[in-house]
Amino acid sequence: MSDDFTEVRILDNFYQTSSFFPMPVVLISTLNESGSTNLGPYSLCFPYIVTGGRKHAMVLITRPTSNTAQNITRTKVCSINFIPDKKKYLKNCVLLGYPGETTEQKMKNSIFTLRPSTRSGPPPQGLSKYPDIVSEAFQVFECTWDDSHPLKPTPSSDASHLVLVIEKIIMKPKWKDCLFKGKGFPRLPVDYGYRDNIQFWFSKHSKPYALKVPSSKEAPIEAVQYACSRFDPEIKWEKEACAKIVKVPNIFLKRVIGGVVKAAKEEGLTVITPEFMDKVQDKRSGEKK
Repeated sequence: MSDDFTEVRILDNFYQTSSFFPMPVVLISTLNESGSTNLGPYSLCFPYIVTGGRKHAMVLITRPTSNTAQNITRTKVCSINFIPDKKKYLKNCVLLGYPGETTEQKMKNSIFTLRPSTRSGPPPQGLSKYPDIVSEAFQVFECTWDDSHPLKPTPSSDASHLVLVIEKIIMKPKWKDCLFKGKGFPRLPVDYGYRDNIQFWFSKHSKPYALKVPSSKEAPIEAVQYACSRFDPEIKWEKEACAKIVKVPNIFLKRVIGGVVKAAKEEGLTVITPEFMDKVQDKRSGEKK
C-alpha cells in the first residue's frame, strides 16, 4: 500500500460518503401527539456541553421533518437509550429508521420493550407522562430540549441541531458497578453509516485497553505545591495531597485546584489532606456507600 495520500471529494453526509467515521447507535424515545412513545435510531448524537457548570448536554442532528424532531420541539422532552451490540437490535434499528412512517406504523415492527420513565415530578404542561425508555438499554439519558440555545441549521442544510440537556442518567446495576470500579465496558455497536445506498455498516466494539499517563508528563511535586499554596492563602495543602494531582495537565491544574479549594471551604476545612483529596476525586463516594 502506498504511503501517499489522495484527495477525496467532500460530499453531503461527508461522514459516511467521504470518510470512515465511527459513530454510536442510540434509540431516541419521544412522545407523539396521541401520547404514544416513538423510537427513532440515531448515530449523529454526541456530547456537546461537557463541563463548566451544572448543565450538561448532548447534541442531536436530525431532519426537521422526522417524527423525533417534531416530537421534541413540541414536547421538549426525550430519552436517549444506549443499546448493546446485538445483531437483532441493529437489524431492527435499520427497520425503525425508515423515513415517512407514522409512529403507529413503525412501532408495530419494534422488538424493543418499553417501560415508564424514571423521572420524578409532573411532566411538562400538556403531557400526561414522559417518554418511555427502552428496557434492553444498558444506560439511558433522560433529557430536556434547550430551545434557547443558539445552534441553528445553515440555510442550505436540511438538518436540525437539537441541544438536549441531560436531566438524569440511569444505568443497569452491572454497568454502574463497572463504571465505579473502572473495570469492564458494555459491548457497544459502532455505526459507519449508510455507505453504498444499499445497506448500513456496523462494527463490533472490541475490548478497551488502558494506557497510563507517562511519568515524564507529570508536573514536579514542588511546582504543584507552589501552585496550591498561592491559590488561596486561607487554605493549606499537605504535600501528600498535592501529590494526588501531579498527573493533571498544567492547563487544567488551576481549575482542579479551584474545585478542591471550593469543596474544602464548603466543608469548613482549612487544611487539605490526602484523605480529603480521595473524597473529592471520587465524586460518587456517596453512591458507593
